[in-house]
Amino acid sequence: MSYRDQYEYWMKDDYFDEATHRELQALSGDEKEIEDRFYKELEFGTGGLRGVIGAGTNRMNLYTVRKATQGLANYIIRQGGQEKGVAIAYDSRRKSPEFADEAALCLAANGIKAYVFDALRPTPELSFALRTLGCISGIVITASHNPPEYNGYKAYWEDGAQVAAPRDEEIIAEVLRVTDYADVKTMDKKAAVAAGLYQVIGEEIDDAYMAELKKQIIHPEIIRDQADDIKIVYTPFNGTGNIPVRRILSELGFKNVYVVPEQEEPDPDFTTLEYPNPEDPKAFTLALKLAKEKNADIVLATDPDADRLGIYALDRASGEYIAFTGNMSGMLIAEYILRERTATGTMPPDPALVSTIVTTNMAAAIAKEYDVRFIEVLTGFKYIGEQIKFFEQSGSNSYVFGLEESYGCLAGTHARDKDAIVAVMCLCEMAAWCKKNGKTVWDQMLTLYEKYGYYKETQYAITLKGIDGSRQIQEIMDKWRSNPPKNFGELAVLELRDYDNDVITDMSTGATGGTTGLPKSNVLYFALTNDSWCCARPSGTEPKIKFYMGVKGNSLADAQEKVEKLTEALKDYL
Repeated sequence: MSYRDQYEYWMKDDYFDEATHRELQALSGDEKEIEDRFYKELEFGTGGLRGVIGAGTNRMNLYTVRKATQGLANYIIRQGGQEKGVAIAYDSRRKSPEFADEAALCLAANGIKAYVFDALRPTPELSFALRTLGCISGIVITASHNPPEYNGYKAYWEDGAQVAAPRDEEIIAEVLRVTDYADVKTMDKKAAVAAGLYQVIGEEIDDAYMAELKKQIIHPEIIRDQADDIKIVYTPFNGTGNIPVRRILSELGFKNVYVVPEQEEPDPDFTTLEYPNPEDPKAFTLALKLAKEKNADIVLATDPDADRLGIYALDRASGEYIAFTGNMSGMLIAEYILRERTATGTMPPDPALVSTIVTTNMAAAIAKEYDVRFIEVLTGFKYIGEQIKFFEQSGSNSYVFGLEESYGCLAGTHARDKDAIVAVMCLCEMAAWCKKNGKTVWDQMLTLYEKYGYYKETQYAITLKGIDGSRQIQEIMDKWRSNPPKNFGELAVLELRDYDNDVITDMSTGATGGTTGLPKSNVLYFALTNDSWCCARPSGTEPKIKFYMGVKGNSLADAQEKVEKLTEALKDYL
C-alpha cells in the first residue's frame, strides 16, 4: 500500500480506536505530515523501536508496540522459550505504562507469561530482573534521553543484554513477517492475570538488586568515615533514578544527599528541561544552583531510564563546578576500581576491562598499568554485555568494568547493560576516597591526566530527518568509504578500519590486510598520527550521522587546541 492507502486504512478501519481515527482526521490536508507518518513502518532495529508518539505506521503507538511484540513472541516460541516468560519495565515517559501493558497482553495472548513491574524502574534493573527470574527475554519501554515527544522499546535476551547478532537480525526478521494487524494477538488483562500469564513484580526484585549493587563496594569504611562531610547534589531528571539512587546512597551511609526538587518526581513533559540528557550542560542549571547553595562536592544526574550518569565536580581553585564527559567519569571509576582491587587483593583472576572503539584511549593505558586485559567492541553497550557472556562460556576472563563514551558504564555482572545506579554508588565511593585524601574529584582527574596523558574527546553530529535524510547519511558514508580522506588538517590518516566490509587499509601504501575482528557494522574508523583518531557512524536510534574524535595532549590547553583543530578539519572535509 502507498502511504496514502495506509493513512486511509488507519483512519477508517475498526481495528483502530476512535482516538486514533480522530487524531488522523485532524491531519487532513497536511500531506507532508501524513507522508512522514505512513511512508514506512517504524523500524524495529537492533536496539528495538524508538520514535515520536502518535498515530501511524512510523510512530510509537499501541499498535506498533503490539505488532513488534507479536514478532518477538513468534521468535520466542520458535526458540522453545515460552515457558520462561518475559520481564517488562517502563520509565516516566508518556504512554510508557500503557505500552508496557500492551506488550504484556500480547505476550500473554501467545501463551507467554509477562512479569511486569508495579511502577517505573531503571533500565538496568530490568536487565537484572530477567536474569533473576530466569526469563527468556525482557522489554523496557523507554526513549532514554530523547525529547518528550519520543518513546521507545528495547528488547533483551536471557543473558540480560540487549539482543546481539545473530539473534537481533533473527528477531527483526520475525517482526517484519508480521504484516497484517489481524495476526497480532492480545487479550483482556483480567483474563491474563486469572490465567497466570500476567504477574506484577516489584519490591522483591528491588531488594535483590540493591544487595547485588552493594557487592561492588570496596571500602565501606571510607564511606562511613566521610559520610558526615561529603555533600552530594543529585537530579533524576524527572525519571526512574530517584528512588533507587536515594535508597542505595542512604543504605551505604551517605548523609548529605540533596535532590533537585523541581526534577525529583516523574514528569513526562520534563517541564524544567529542554532535553533530559546528562550530556547537555543546560540540563544541569537547577542542579548547579542547588550545589552552590549547599557547597556540594559533586553534582550527579541520571537520564530518565537511569542507565547513564553525568557529573560535575567542584574545582577548589576557581570555586566553579567542572563538567565531566562520560569518558572522564568512566576513567575515574575504572582507575579507582582497578587500583583499589589490586591494592586490597580483591581483583578476580584474569581480569578484563571492556570499552568501545569510540571510547577514550586512556582506557587502554589504565588497563595496561594494572595488568588487566583490555578489549574493544563496537559502539553499543550490548556488545560489552555480550563479552560477559563470552567470558562465562569460555572461562577465559573475569569482567571487572565496562564503559562507553556516552556516559554509560557497568561495574559487576548483576546486569548486562549500562547501570547509572551502580555508577552513582561507585562514583560516590571514589569521591569519599578523594575527600579522605584531601582531594576533590577534579584533583583526581588531573592526577590521571598527569600520569596517563591529557586525552580529550569530542563528537560532531549532523541531523538529517526523513526519507531524504536517510539517503544523505548513506551517501556520506559511501563517499568516505570509496574516497577516504588522506589527512585531517595536520594529522595524517595512518589506517582505515571499515567494519562494514571487515577490511583494514594501510593508508600510506593502500594495502589491505587483516580483519577488524568485530561484527559487521556501518562504521569507519580512521587512526591518525599523534595518537589521534576519528570515527564515523550513523546513529542507530536517531536520524543522525555521528563523528567521534579523540586526541592526546601534553596539557589541558594543548589537548583542547588539538581537538578543536581536528573538529574544524573534519568540518572542512565534509
